[in-house]
Amino acid sequence: MAEQRLFHTIAEQLSDLIDRGIFPAGSRLPGERELAERFDVSRVTIREAEIALQAIGRIEIKTGAGVYVCEEQPKKSGELPEVSSFELTEARSLIEAEAAALAAKLITNEELAELTALIENMESSDETVSNTADREFHAAIARASGNRAMLHTIETLWRMREEIPDVKRAYEAICFVGGKDRGREHRQILEALVARDPDRARVAMRQHFFRLLSTMLDVTERKDMEAVKQKASQSRERFLSTAAP
Repeated sequence: MAEQRLFHTIAEQLSDLIDRGIFPAGSRLPGERELAERFDVSRVTIREAEIALQAIGRIEIKTGAGVYVCEEQPKKSGELPEVSSFELTEARSLIEAEAAALAAKLITNEELAELTALIENMESSDETVSNTADREFHAAIARASGNRAMLHTIETLWRMREEIPDVKRAYEAICFVGGKDRGREHRQILEALVARDPDRARVAMRQHFFRLLSTMLDVTERKDMEAVKQKASQSRERFLSTAAP
C-alpha cells in the first residue's frame, strides 16, 4: 500500500515538473535510473509512475526510444476552454433563456425584489457596481430556476466571460456601447418574470443576447475597418514619401 501511494506521489511530482516547463512538451524524460536517484525511490516506482502518467495522456512511453512528454497535455479539472466571445454569447443565449423560462414558474416575491434592486445597481455610474449587479442578476435567475446543474453551467459561462482575456475585452466594449439598452432589456426580463410568463421570459432573455451579438458584430466590424484604414494610411504615406521628386 505504501509503495502504491509512493508512485502516485512521484507521478504528481513529475506532473509538476512538466507544468513548470522543467520537462517541456515534446522533450524526453531522463531515464529510469536517473529519475530513481533524483526522487530517491526504486526504478519500479518510477516505472509505475510513468505508466500512470501515460494513462492520463501526460507522457508517452516509446519502447526502445524512451519516455516523452506529450505535445498536447490534457486539460486540468476546472480549466476553461478556448472560446470566442461569439461562441460564449450563443451558448449563454440558449441556456439562460431556458433558465429564465424555468424561473418564471418558480420565482418567489423575495427573488423578484432582489432582481429589482440589482437592476437599480446595474444602472449605477460606477462600472464595478454595475457589472457586479449584472452578473448577480443572471445568477439570481439561474438560482430561481431551481436547477443546480443549470446554475453551475451559467456560473461557468460567466467565468469564461470574466477570465478569458479576449472575451472579457469584447464584453467590456459592447457593455460600454449598449449601456442604456442593457438596463431596458433586463427590465423586460424582470417584467416577464413578474408576470410568471415562461414564454415571455424566454423571448426577453433571447432578445437581450441577440442585441449583444449584434453589437458585438458592429464593434468587431468597426475595429476591422479602422485597422484597414490605418494600414491604407500608412501605405499612402510610404508611397508619397518614396514617390516625391
